[in-house]
Amino acid sequence: MRDFAMKGTHKAGLAAIAMALTLSGCVSLGKEPPPTLFTLTPTALAPAGLSASGTSAQALAVIEPDAPQRLDVARVPVQVDAATVAYLKDAVWVEKPARLFGRLLAETIRSKQTRLVVEGSDTAYAAATKLSGHLLEMGYDAGSSSVVVRFDAVLRQPDGQILTRRFEAKVSGVAPDAASVAPALNEAANTVAAEVAEWIG
Repeated sequence: MRDFAMKGTHKAGLAAIAMALTLSGCVSLGKEPPPTLFTLTPTALAPAGLSASGTSAQALAVIEPDAPQRLDVARVPVQVDAATVAYLKDAVWVEKPARLFGRLLAETIRSKQTRLVVEGSDTAYAAATKLSGHLLEMGYDAGSSSVVVRFDAVLRQPDGQILTRRFEAKVSGVAPDAASVAPALNEAANTVAAEVAEWIG
């Protein structure tokens, strides 16, 4: 009886080890995170407790902008020369930059407290006024040692009129490393967002 119990325990131990080895091939805890995760933080914030109400005819929808393929990733692009793009070492966006920039736009416009701002839902698409556009650049330019944010805004108004305008902000004298590029990109993005908010009124 003792031998049977020991053999049973031994078999159970082997089974547990085999199961652990099998799971280790299916489950991964992931790689180490990069040293720097980039995000965009609005410098203009709506105050706590701010509320707004209205109809879809009064609402402004901020729609996530389109972006070219080189920006439609979590990496930070570096324009090496006119024909070459690389990505900044040890730097990754927490989300795709177009999504982050769309939220920054919405919060900056909302902070002015002049419009009912909606985003990211069916309500946004029902709004009579829509802000969309194309995020053309949000990265580092090696030739000028600067970060660049460039946005082509498209404003569709309730009467069917469409307004467009290009916005751009640069921060020069930026070292080509994640610790320097991150705050410069945030500064440039906030500058563009503030200009867009002023343009919309």
